[in-house]
Amino acid sequence: MSSIAAAIILATVLVTSFISGIFGMAGGIIFMGVLNALVPVAMAMIIHGTVQMVSNGYRAFLWRAHIDWRIFRRYALGSIAAVGLLFALSWRPDKHTVYVLLGCVAMLVWLPKALLDLDIQKRWQAEIAGFIVQSLNTIAGVSGPLLDQFFVRTAMTRHAIVATKAITQVLAHSVKIAFWSVPVISAAGLQALPPWWLLLAAAPLSMLGTTLGGKVLDRMSDVNFRKGMKYLVTAIGAVMLARAAGWM
Repeated sequence: MSSIAAAIILATVLVTSFISGIFGMAGGIIFMGVLNALVPVAMAMIIHGTVQMVSNGYRAFLWRAHIDWRIFRRYALGSIAAVGLLFALSWRPDKHTVYVLLGCVAMLVWLPKALLDLDIQKRWQAEIAGFIVQSLNTIAGVSGPLLDQFFVRTAMTRHAIVATKAITQVLAHSVKIAFWSVPVISAAGLQALPPWWLLLAAAPLSMLGTTLGGKVLDRMSDVNFRKGMKYLVTAIGAVMLARAAGWM
């Protein structure tokens, strides 16, 4: 990996962790798009998963008092089922497909709320979210907008939403790392994994961005939080689809 690519990745870690620290998502989509442009898909997924696991883990720690652990336990049951299916199918997308998936995932913020009665607090919905979100996160790299659909109709505060989503994403990214690392290690050994120094340098930047984003979150209203998140993710999705179409 070149020093320029590494510098771009580390700068992106800081910026996108800041964005995710505010909205609980969006930053991950940008980061995945940048990685997909710089390194092979498998390496992009492993780097993204590691950084996002640290970022979400730190975010969950910061807002740990607001985590709904009952929802997380139910979500984990669905996630376990998805893991079994993914390893059985063993399908992994190429760069172009990843851009298409990133764009489509982002556009899910416009899914009509009346079309599906999604509420992660309702019976069986946390388990369904775990299965679908885990599957999408593993093959596309991100799943924030889809996960958000299960939270927008709840009575939870913005802090509870960000905290609970963060802990579910720690699990999701852990699975993604394992899913993409196994074939890489099997084919070329441990030396084919992303350089350790890059991941080590990214961790404190991720935590710093998350901390700064959390300070902004404290000053936002719940209304502005939901509205700002929707339009930001839409713009990001449009860029990813344009990239997939070769317009950028």
